[in-house]
Amino acid sequence: MRHSVRDKTIEYPDSDGRPMADNTLQFQWIVTLKEGIEVLFRDDPDVFVAGDLLWYPVEDNPDISIAPDVLVAFGRPQGYRGSYRQWMEDGIAPQVVFEVRSPGNREPEMNRKLRFYDDYGVEEYYLYDPHRHTFAGWRRTNAGLEQIPDIDNWVSPRLGIRFELRGEVFTVIRSDGNRFLTFGEMDAERTLAEQERQQALVQAEQAQQRAERLAAQLRALGIEPEV
Repeated sequence: MRHSVRDKTIEYPDSDGRPMADNTLQFQWIVTLKEGIEVLFRDDPDVFVAGDLLWYPVEDNPDISIAPDVLVAFGRPQGYRGSYRQWMEDGIAPQVVFEVRSPGNREPEMNRKLRFYDDYGVEEYYLYDPHRHTFAGWRRTNAGLEQIPDIDNWVSPRLGIRFELRGEVFTVIRSDGNRFLTFGEMDAERTLAEQERQQALVQAEQAQQRAERLAAQLRALGIEPEV
């Protein structure tokens, strides 16, 4: 990362003073998307994923900033950041951003976000509204960010994940066919897997005991059991 002398005199706050989410449903989806993408790229040290992190695209101008609900920057190392200062990130803008809309987000605000992402180089922008059950996406073309006309079953070119919207059910599906899970769902799956593992151990131990009893009975009859 390139550090600037001017950074020492200009303040770039790490918070815009606004809450990460306005309600539990919005928060759940922000976390699910962020953690799901982070798990997807956990073995790639050059993919940075963050949630609600202030992005400053222009050096010397801290008034130009935005905090996407989720941002993904390819070509940037994983690790802690108080904010994403683009000039300290080899000039790389986040290529993918997500917004999870709350009932309090008005159209002028959402239009401002779209313009910001268009102006500062985002390649893919996705907007999910869990209250209205709508999902939209934009992809960069030569003319800038243009809305994806057929978003259902769309596969993100950068992330390789597929989006499904069936009525009120929104699903994000990995390339291996598994869907993004909430923390509660992941914990339930881990619990079930542990229960199945313990059951398998008990069954294996019981089978071993039965085999030993049968071998003892055969030896009592003068028959050496086959190994």
